Amino acid sequence: MGLVESKEWQSLETHYKKMKSVHLRDLFKDNDRFNKYSIRLEKLGLLFDYSKNIIDEETKKLLLDLVKASDLQTWTDKIFSGEKINWTEKRAVLHSALRNMSGKSVFVDGKDVMIDIKHVLAKMEKFTDDLRNGKWLGATGKQIKAVVNIGIGGSDLGPRMVCEALKYYADGPAVYFVSNVDGADIYEVLKKLDPETSLFIVASKTFTTQETMTNANTARKWLVEKLGENAIKNHFVALSTNKEKVAEFGIDTNNMFEFWNFVGGRYSLWSAIGLPIACAVGFDKFKELLTGAYEMDVHFKTAPIEQNIPVIMAVLGIWYNNFFNAQSYTVLPYSQYLHRFTAFLQQSDMESNGKTINRNGEKVNYQTGQVLWGEPGTNGQHSFYQLIHQGTKMIPCDFIGIVNPPKRIGDHHEKLLSNFFAQPEALAFGLTKEQATEALKASGASEEDIKMLTPHKIFEGNKPTNSILLDELTPKTLGALIAMYEHKIFVQGIIWQVNSYDQWGVELGKKLANVILPELKQEKENIHDCSTASLIKYYNKVKK
Repeated sequence: MGLVESKEWQSLETHYKKMKSVHLRDLFKDNDRFNKYSIRLEKLGLLFDYSKNIIDEETKKLLLDLVKASDLQTWTDKIFSGEKINWTEKRAVLHSALRNMSGKSVFVDGKDVMIDIKHVLAKMEKFTDDLRNGKWLGATGKQIKAVVNIGIGGSDLGPRMVCEALKYYADGPAVYFVSNVDGADIYEVLKKLDPETSLFIVASKTFTTQETMTNANTARKWLVEKLGENAIKNHFVALSTNKEKVAEFGIDTNNMFEFWNFVGGRYSLWSAIGLPIACAVGFDKFKELLTGAYEMDVHFKTAPIEQNIPVIMAVLGIWYNNFFNAQSYTVLPYSQYLHRFTAFLQQSDMESNGKTINRNGEKVNYQTGQVLWGEPGTNGQHSFYQLIHQGTKMIPCDFIGIVNPPKRIGDHHEKLLSNFFAQPEALAFGLTKEQATEALKASGASEEDIKMLTPHKIFEGNKPTNSILLDELTPKTLGALIAMYEHKIFVQGIIWQVNSYDQWGVELGKKLANVILPELKQEKENIHDCSTASLIKYYNKVKK
């Protein structure tokens, strides 16, 4: 039986017909609603309020029935124990092992992977301590003042986001990121650097990723021109598993930090890919990041589903995506430190669950991954909130706020948080025709203007939101926040019956780019459709 034919799904379909006409104004006649639909994790300093969702007790029960029918507990046991749940690539999925603080072993193919993980962590600690304390020096004996991470995808988005989020705590060398193969990216970074005081981290599992190796070779050429070939060993380290390619590049393999096939790129910031984070804030704070994620792992594994934040987040997303036909959702951090958080989640979510084939190899007949987008508040309020408030689409929102910011300046934070609290309230309850009319009357508007303006002033409301409040933004709470979304994505993949841990859709365009590259250099010709062929011809004609 397929997912949509299951009795749990059919029950939700029937229930939706009732709930689609229910308004949050009516649901909030229950003055105890917040207490019923919120979860507080004291140990992590995190509050999750999902009361402003179009659900009642029956909705919650039916959604959790869907979770039970998906056999989530069995799949959770599998992912944490190292079973190869990435079935298309025959790999375990063990980013959780990278932050495993339990002291227990985790096995893959009979080998305790915690031994290698601890070894790499110890190597990272020594390296970052030496770098930050001035023991690791450049080729001319000067201390390293700038670190440049060269990677793309998971080798860039995760560590870049965390470095931005923890910028307040940064007390090490300046950390830069280069990801785009567009030469402008590395050009703009290199012109800020002194080769004598710069270190490059080349992050590529295979050491063959086109964008990363193009940028790495440009950086290598720049350094060698300034300091000579022998300087490479002092100014380059590698995050990879390919010793042969690393050595061929000229990097001492003793300065290679390993990670493993059971770590997917978009889940890799907890591994050696997090090296630039430790360079920026120190290894102790990097470990705090891991600890926060581990404590969220414990919550996810042990909390009953009724009180399990990732589970609740997952089923709410399915409720809107599959029953209300909401095509996208927004993540709106009310913290400038988290301004790259949504961009990071875009890969985590859309690369994971943007799939059409289920675990039986069949095409699904229901919507899977949603489109995820957003900007930090309050910037987004002056951009796209108009569409969320009064547009024709339902766009569920996650609002993320910080109670105590790292630094208070005047009343900035109170003004920021007043918007954080106001926007979900406005989205939920809106403004009725009567309220809009009264407001216009109170402003002294004429009867003619009242008649004309009232329809434009009405806010229908009933726009669903989650509010996530962190007591503080620390490495630990950030780790918990990231892991919370990771587990949400996992739960949705299990319910949708897709493999959340492969990404074959990334491959085709890259292969075609390799076919086209020699044509742009006018080294060979290939046959394309008339549009692509004409575009290439135009490029070759106009380029200088």
